[in-house]
Amino acid sequence: MPIHPFTLILPAAGESRRYGRNKLLEPLVGKPILYHTLRAFLDRGDVEEIVVVTGHDFGADRDIAGLLKDGRIRICAGGACRAESVQRGILAASEKTQWVAIHDAARPLISNALIDRTLAAAWEYGCAAPALAVALTIKEAQGPLPARVERTVPRDRLWAMQTPQIMRRADVLAAYEKCPLPMEKITDDVQLLELAGKPVYLVEGEERNLKVTTPGDLVLAERHLEIRNSNDESNSNNQ
Repeated sequence: MPIHPFTLILPAAGESRRYGRNKLLEPLVGKPILYHTLRAFLDRGDVEEIVVVTGHDFGADRDIAGLLKDGRIRICAGGACRAESVQRGILAASEKTQWVAIHDAARPLISNALIDRTLAAAWEYGCAAPALAVALTIKEAQGPLPARVERTVPRDRLWAMQTPQIMRRADVLAAYEKCPLPMEKITDDVQLLELAGKPVYLVEGEERNLKVTTPGDLVLAERHLEIRNSNDESNSNNQ
């Protein structure tokens, strides 16, 4: 696969309200969640730059501090909501940046295969993101519950979004300029391009590329990582 350098935007300014404390510092097999996420991209030769958008002092953690010594990483302050934080990260990136990949800092199990798959689709179509088919039955109702069901939403056309979401820097910045919605209403990065009339393509996501939102998610992530490490060790011994 030809190398197309890109900048990673890592929004990490959230307050982890649902988790109860800063989840990015929670240990995952002995290392903070943010460490695993950074490591996954720092090991790639096509990552020109990583912009960590945050107001937290992650450098106080020894493991993360070691990674922050990498010259490709820069820090910028976050905004009032995720979309604003991402915009600040993109604007803080080097002016020579042509492609940006926006990835949830709390998705530490991202694989190279998924990154490669999303990159390939982005280069072909201009914008791409991984997604999983929605397996649950979805009902539409006016909350909060209890509430009367208005309809059952057909799920054969529904997809649950993941990251990284990869697009041209110029396209997403232009989309920000003419976004018709308040920034707090933007729940997904490629949504900006949809609103601007740009095509967005989906590629197959991965179950293990989960986002840690609750302590239960962390337990599941640990299990996935233990299985991956065990398989890697087994493959190494068989070579």
